[in-house]
Amino acid sequence: MALEWVVLGYAAGAEAIMVLLLTIPGLEGIRKGLIAVTRNLLKPFLSVVPFCLFLLMDIYWKYETSPHCESPEACSPAEHLRHQKSIIKSQRNALLIAAALIFYWLLYSVTGLVVRMEQLNQRLKARRD
Repeated sequence: MALEWVVLGYAAGAEAIMVLLLTIPGLEGIRKGLIAVTRNLLKPFLSVVPFCLFLLMDIYWKYETSPHCESPEACSPAEHLRHQKSIIKSQRNALLIAAALIFYWLLYSVTGLVVRMEQLNQRLKARRD
C-alpha cells in the first residue's frame, strides 16, 4: 500500500516544481516551452483528484474499522502505541493528499494566468508596432 503514497508524493512534487518554474522571474527564454509542457500535463495530472479522493476514503475506512482504545485499561501498551502510530500515519497521508490537491489547483491557476499574461503582452506588442 505504500506505492500509492509514493506515486502521490512524486505527483505533488512535480506539480510544485512546475509551479515554481512558472513563477520564477527571469526565465523568459524558456517560459514558452514551460507553458506548453505544463498545459499538456494538466489533463494527465487531473487524475490526481479522483486518486486523492480514493485515498481519502481509504484513510476514513481504516479509521472507522480500527479498534479504538478509549480507556487505558481497554488496550495493552503495545496496542495503544500501534493505534497512535496509525493515527499519525493517517494524518501525514491526509496532509499529502491536501498538498497534492492544492498544488494541482495552483498549477492550473498559475498556468491560466501566465497564458493570459502572454496573450496580453502579445496584444500590447502588436499595438505598439
